[in-house]
Amino acid sequence: MTTMYSNHNPNPQDLITVVNLSQIDRWFVHQRLQELMINSWCPTSGELLVEINNLTDAILVHSIVKQFVAPRKELVDWLERCWQMEVFPKYNH
Repeated sequence: MTTMYSNHNPNPQDLITVVNLSQIDRWFVHQRLQELMINSWCPTSGELLVEINNLTDAILVHSIVKQFVAPRKELVDWLERCWQMEVFPKYNH
């Protein structure tokens, strides 16, 4: 089992299991989650366990996993929508 913090014992109700990832994709997702300081584990059973502590963690996990499971067209459409999104509303002065 690979872990970010060896002495960390997560609350089981804060864990989610990510499925439908190849072994290499699971490792890439795990590495990215570690970079973002989100606890995750790759046990020998072949699943990816992720500790979700807040909404931001959930959004980040969703976004990272989506990069590996979504069809390319869906990812391109998603990126184009992000580019077109207005972050700050325009004001008429």
